[in-house]
Amino acid sequence: MSAPEDVSGKVSRVIRIGTRKSQLARIQTDSIAAKLKELYPEVTLEIIGMTTTGDKILDTALSKIGEKSLFTKELETALEKNEVDLVVHSLKDLPTSLPPGFTIGAILKRENPHDAVVLHPQNAGQTLATLPQNSVIGTSSLRRAAQLKKRFPHLDFKDIRGNLNTRLKKLDDKEDYSAIILAAAGLKRMGWDARISQILEPEDCMYAVGQGALAVEVRARDTEILEMVSVLHHKDTVLRCIAERAFLRTLEGGCSVPVAVHSELKDSQLYLTGAVYSLDGSDSLKETMQATLSAVNTGAERVEERVDEQVQRVGVTAAKIWGPDQDSAERLGSGLAELLISRGAREILAVARQLNDAR
Repeated sequence: MSAPEDVSGKVSRVIRIGTRKSQLARIQTDSIAAKLKELYPEVTLEIIGMTTTGDKILDTALSKIGEKSLFTKELETALEKNEVDLVVHSLKDLPTSLPPGFTIGAILKRENPHDAVVLHPQNAGQTLATLPQNSVIGTSSLRRAAQLKKRFPHLDFKDIRGNLNTRLKKLDDKEDYSAIILAAAGLKRMGWDARISQILEPEDCMYAVGQGALAVEVRARDTEILEMVSVLHHKDTVLRCIAERAFLRTLEGGCSVPVAVHSELKDSQLYLTGAVYSLDGSDSLKETMQATLSAVNTGAERVEERVDEQVQRVGVTAAKIWGPDQDSAERLGSGLAELLISRGAREILAVARQLNDAR
């Protein structure tokens, strides 16, 4: 592909961005493309939409498919073949161990990471607590179902698949579901805030690792692209998500087991709450730990790490964020997971995995 010339006659670089084809994925990718265009006006951006395995298989619960990279594999194949230069993901879709040769080059400022209740129009004004006995709630997430079954035992939870548009249509067009549970971040990015009937607080339902954050995945050795996207990193979000991903990686969890987190960065303290659940939520382990981070980054007193594909923490390369803080965040996540493991977390998850496989 020949590079186009700008009005001054200079040849501009063409950067190809890979994304899923759904409306939400495209909105998310367009927002990142706009940021890159503002930062690098000389660059020409080309967006390439793709269909992933997770987009194709719509009649099976995500937790039953057994593929770790449901929404990322095809995008990573294009990245590997140099068909695209970077790909945009919802961070929660990215496994905690990336294939060799890839890294997360940017994690953007997190949108609201909590889950949201979207009610069928005939249930306007209700909450999960006030819905009638045996009301059917749609969710494809074992994590959501496990927590909410325990919190709201009068409700019945059933799988619902498809992108946001599809799931909302399934809710509105029939009376199969009284409500569905979706990530608040996706609804907000689609401009559908008005459909949010209730935001689920941590005491009702903690969120998925990385939920609400967007990630840019690149080839680890492509230092030019890594350097370009690194300015998109949002420090607090990066540190929170490194802790969350380290927690999940140490537990060896995934979408086929119920694992949930809640993180907060406040006054140089990083707090992480993590939990594991049985499928029905009756058995669970939950703990909170914290780590002290450095004072606010003043810039002058910080020595930046060189962009290097070897310097990754749970698949994240963030050279411009103080390395010891990233190490502290990673240790926090691993340490919390090890605490839960010492109390029987792996046994709970093993049973959950077996029961899910048998369903």
